[in-house]
Amino acid sequence: MAITMGDASGVGPEIVLRRFGEGGLTGDVVVYGDATILRAGAALLGINVTLHVITTPSQRVGGQLNVIDMALLSAADHTPGQLSGAAGAAARAYVERATLDALAGTVAGVVTMPMNKEATQLSDPAFVGHTEFISQLCGASKVTMMLTAGDLAVTHVSTHCSLQEAIRRVEPQRVFDVIELTHRTLSQFLAHPRIAVCGLNPHAGEHGLFGTEDAEHITPAIERACAAGIDASGPHPADTVFFQAVHRHRYDAIVCMYHDQGHGPMKLLAFDSGVNVSIGLPIIRTSVDHGTAFDIAWQGQAFTASLHHALEYAWKLRGVPA
Repeated sequence: MAITMGDASGVGPEIVLRRFGEGGLTGDVVVYGDATILRAGAALLGINVTLHVITTPSQRVGGQLNVIDMALLSAADHTPGQLSGAAGAAARAYVERATLDALAGTVAGVVTMPMNKEATQLSDPAFVGHTEFISQLCGASKVTMMLTAGDLAVTHVSTHCSLQEAIRRVEPQRVFDVIELTHRTLSQFLAHPRIAVCGLNPHAGEHGLFGTEDAEHITPAIERACAAGIDASGPHPADTVFFQAVHRHRYDAIVCMYHDQGHGPMKLLAFDSGVNVSIGLPIIRTSVDHGTAFDIAWQGQAFTASLHHALEYAWKLRGVPA
C-alpha cells in the first residue's frame, strides 16, 4: 500500500515517522515522499528510523521504512509550520506518482497524508483537493467523498465549492449517483446497506415552506434508487438524521448535500479516527480525516492513530482482513 507523506511543513510526514517508530507500519507499506525531509524530521523528533530508499515498490524490505524518494526537497526546505510553495508542489507530485502506480497495479492502493491547499495552489492554482485531483488522474467522472466513523459512513453530493455552487449541484442525477456509489461501496461489507438521504433546506423543506429543492431534486433521486433495489429513504432533516443513525442505529450511511452538512457531525463524532475515502475511482484511495495542522506540526503532538485507521480501511477495501 502506498502512503503519500503529504506537505513537509505539516503533520503528515511526522505522523508517518512516529507511527513507524511505534511499530505501526510493519506491513507491506511504501512511503512516497522525500527521504531528505524524513531524515531531517526523524532527527528533529529524536526517532531512530532506518530508511530504505527504493525506486519501485517491489524493492521493499521488512523492518525498515521503505521510501520512494522523489528528491524534490532539500533539508533547507524543511520548514515546520510554515506555508511553502515548494512543499505544496512536492506533495502534489507524491500523490500523482502514487496514483499512477496504483493505476498500473504496482501498489494495492493509496493512503494520503494531508496537503495544504493554499501551498499547493502556489504552483497549481486549479488544485482544490485530493479527491478532485486523483479523479482527474484516473479519468473518473462519478466520484464522491465518503467519511467513515465506526459503523457509520457519510457521503457528499458536493464538497470543495462555495455553498452557492453546492446548492446548484443538488440535481437528481448527481444525488442518485452518490446514493448508488454509497450503496455499491457498502455492499462490499453489508448485505443490505440502509441509506438515509439528507434534505437541503431546514427541515428538508417542511413541505415546501422553506424551499422546493428537496421535493423537486432530491425526492426523485431517492425514488429512482428505491426502484433500483437500494434501501434509500428521505429526504430527512439534517438536524435529526445523525441522531437517528448514531443513537437509534437506523442507518448505515447518510448522503449529505454539501461539505459542512456531513463534515461537521463527523468531525465531532470521530475527529481522530475518521477516515476519508474516495469512492467511484478505479483505485483504492483513503486518507486521514484531518489537515496539515501547521500550529502543532513537528512538535510530537499530532495523534498517529489516524494513519492506522486510514491504512486499515484501505486494506479492508482491498479485501484484506484487519
